[in-house]
Amino acid sequence: MHNHTVNIALPDGTIKSFAKGVTSLEIAQSISERLSQQILASLVNGEVWDITRPITEDAAVKLLTWQDEDGKKAFWHSSAHLMAEALESLYPGIKLGIGPAIANGFYYDIDFGDYDFDATHLPRIEEKMLELARQNNLYQGIVVNKPAAISFFQKKGDPYKVELLEGLQDGSITFYKHGNFTDLCRGPHIPHTGFIKAVKLLNISGAYWRGNEKNKQLTRIYGITFPQQKELKAYLELLEEAQKRNHQKIGKELKLFTFSEKVGIGLPLWLPRGTVLREQLEQFLRRAQVKAGYQPVVTPHIGHKELYMTSGHYDKYGEDSFQPIRTPHEGEEFFLKPMNCPHHCEIYKHEPRSYRDLPVRLAEFGTVYRYEQHGELHGLVRTRGFTQDDAHIFCRNDQVREEFAKVIDLVTYVFSALGFSDYTARLSFRDPEQLHKYIGDQEDWDKAEEAIEEVAKLRKLNTTKALGEAAFYGPKLDFMVKDALGRNWQLGTVQLDYQLPVRFDLSYTGADNKKHRPVMIHRAPFGSLERFIAILLEHTAGKLPLWLAPEQVAILPISEKFAAYAEEVNQNLRNKDIRCFIDHRDEKIGKKIREAELSKIPYMFIIGEKEQLERTVSVRKQGAGDQGSFPIDKLVQEIVEDIS
Repeated sequence: MHNHTVNIALPDGTIKSFAKGVTSLEIAQSISERLSQQILASLVNGEVWDITRPITEDAAVKLLTWQDEDGKKAFWHSSAHLMAEALESLYPGIKLGIGPAIANGFYYDIDFGDYDFDATHLPRIEEKMLELARQNNLYQGIVVNKPAAISFFQKKGDPYKVELLEGLQDGSITFYKHGNFTDLCRGPHIPHTGFIKAVKLLNISGAYWRGNEKNKQLTRIYGITFPQQKELKAYLELLEEAQKRNHQKIGKELKLFTFSEKVGIGLPLWLPRGTVLREQLEQFLRRAQVKAGYQPVVTPHIGHKELYMTSGHYDKYGEDSFQPIRTPHEGEEFFLKPMNCPHHCEIYKHEPRSYRDLPVRLAEFGTVYRYEQHGELHGLVRTRGFTQDDAHIFCRNDQVREEFAKVIDLVTYVFSALGFSDYTARLSFRDPEQLHKYIGDQEDWDKAEEAIEEVAKLRKLNTTKALGEAAFYGPKLDFMVKDALGRNWQLGTVQLDYQLPVRFDLSYTGADNKKHRPVMIHRAPFGSLERFIAILLEHTAGKLPLWLAPEQVAILPISEKFAAYAEEVNQNLRNKDIRCFIDHRDEKIGKKIREAELSKIPYMFIIGEKEQLERTVSVRKQGAGDQGSFPIDKLVQEIVEDIS
């Protein structure tokens, strides 16, 4: 006798029985009519499905609404299709590339052929999208065989879709249709276009087909949509705030860093103020690392090709590296280092190690180089040369959990000191479907993943799991930090590695007098120093905490008459290692104050006749206005206490 029911496990732990072939929409209707009108897609055994797809076996089901990340993703993916329909109706004969959902919204790559297209056309497309959305057209998935699919897009004249189809397996091809539009798509999609109530097309850029500079450049249109107009309004306000906080804008205003085409794109030049900021961050972490038992090391910016052949980085990063450096010696090749780890393995190996020596913790602010594609470079967030606050811990198997826990403590200490209080830890594990992508022994992988999960639980971290996000040599714990604008950034990473010690034949002598293999932990609380500073500038809008500010005090004499007293105050501050300067310009005091405010300098000391007589300074605090007059010694003491 066949079983005609399926058991559905819901997120709250309840299990309900339904007739075989039940859809997620019907499950929602059984809970409440209101929910059934809000459901956009569903998560069935961890996979996102259309809500009309029949469920034929027992499953764990989560009903997805606009409040869920996967719900938003389906919403934005469906919006990309709606935009493509609007574009086809306004510009007949255009050719379509791909149109995925992204972190915020979606894009579609379009070949406009002979049409002249620019950003002034975007409002017209928005109107068309809303007009089409109001038709409440259903998104319908259809399974199509490969020859029929290729024939459809050949007739339509869409060469990009034909090229995509050639790489797909017959039997796995689906089209999605809504209104007068059909697209090659895996799905899933929202039930119908009527959910889309607010549209904003944000900008356009050039994008090479399939990211390859040898291919044709298409026009990429970015957009975002919402189920309510008020949400779009709030998002655009957030966007405006993000523009004000753009780290490149702040970097220019505060004279922190610059770029020069002569030096090369993606290679930042740090100006004096920015260098102070970098050095403060480095010193802060160096002090924390010394307390945690790390030893500093320095390694070269280049390494022999053989070093990266041994480590496996050559196979994995060969194409992302700069071209090899060839020496006059026949066949000798060096590479700009893409990673610090191989160099640290060689430092570990330079002398015999005993089980009593472990753990060995080696730390370096090591600059690495990767040839990122031109279009992927973005200020300090994505560069071609960047400094990692890298450290590698070589330990025994029985020390892994404790060392991992200590690293988590260090990372969370760094975050709290810098005002990042909202973060989650992402367990980046193997993709069980693609085990061939990872090197090393499966048993080691199992042990490593188990250890990371256990330590994260012990440290009461708020965790999520991401299958397929592991490094090729081991699982990772990535910290995802939420900034002041609610954006998520990956900051700080801890990786467990059983593979490099094998590749470099690293060993230590155990208590049994036999050779054993150490385990390696890679960790970088900042990640890339450049990227970390970019995120910090956007998070704080350039108002850095006092201890980090490149200039902590601006001394503003009202006129030249008070220059000698200003110099005395300046010397007093410098003697206590407070970073300060005197604005000697022959300008009105109002202008000096305004410029010091714009430069985000935490303290302004204003000096006039009264202050000189009383041996005080009049204090203004960044963003808080006048604080009154204070004796200089008292102020110096307060600032020293604040920054220590």
